[in-house]
Amino acid sequence: MDPYHQGSRAVQTRVGVRDVADHVGRSIGQDIRDVAAAFLGLQPMLVIGAADGAGRMWSSLLTGAPGFVRATGRRRISVAAGLPDGDPLAAALATEGTAVGTIALDPRTRRRMRLNGTAGPTARGFAVEAERVFSNCPKYLQKRDLQRPHHGSAPARPGAVRRGRELTPGQERFVHAADTFFIATASADGADASHRGGNPGFVRVKSPNELSWQDYGGNSMFLTLGNLENDPRAGLLFLDWSTGTTLQLSGTATTAFGAHGRTNRFTVTEVVETPHASPLRWSAPEYSPANPPL
Repeated sequence: MDPYHQGSRAVQTRVGVRDVADHVGRSIGQDIRDVAAAFLGLQPMLVIGAADGAGRMWSSLLTGAPGFVRATGRRRISVAAGLPDGDPLAAALATEGTAVGTIALDPRTRRRMRLNGTAGPTARGFAVEAERVFSNCPKYLQKRDLQRPHHGSAPARPGAVRRGRELTPGQERFVHAADTFFIATASADGADASHRGGNPGFVRVKSPNELSWQDYGGNSMFLTLGNLENDPRAGLLFLDWSTGTTLQLSGTATTAFGAHGRTNRFTVTEVVETPHASPLRWSAPEYSPANPPL
């Protein structure tokens, strides 16, 4: 079976990397190998991408003690956690048959693993039946260490959710300072969650409703851009690694192909900011040596 759909194939052909994509695509499977299961069991966070009941794409963050995500079969993972109150995907994860994309990313080791499939609720959280499982290279991943709260105090509880239809000046600064974000997209084949990284400022705020970023060279799969070829819906997740605050954006994205590379433009339609949504606190980053200069 071809691991790619028509959208990804169209981008691969346009960029001239179809042969490379064929080679890399052999790593995509349905089974969760032992090394992948062990990796999942060590992770304190998981990013999930899906559509809400209105069809809007979102990317959300789940956290827990290592072991809260675990492989419970060759093609199944169980997640013993729920989303913070007010998260846009809370209802979707409580609905049987929701198409989801997940990414487990470990800043401590610059490793990441993606698993896409169909989710359904369980007594402790939800489970995902895997349809596509694969790992990515460490390119553009910033290295961070996990830190305990200062002076042994418990981390702050999530604050009141702030909703809007465009970015506030403070949220614009949040985005401009980011070195990492996650993007959720969808196709007829299901949902996907992916990572983007670069030096601070690699995401540009053009207006309160428009962002842009350069699409850096990667693994040549073009899963995200392939999805956007056919379905412009996208959901972005920005995380303040030192405070746990999350900024979730839903909207649409397009890709411009030019002589000097590819540029993604994102139009914001919904904004959700949750102070201290994550209890995890991370160190200042060691930037990836692969990050291009701005």
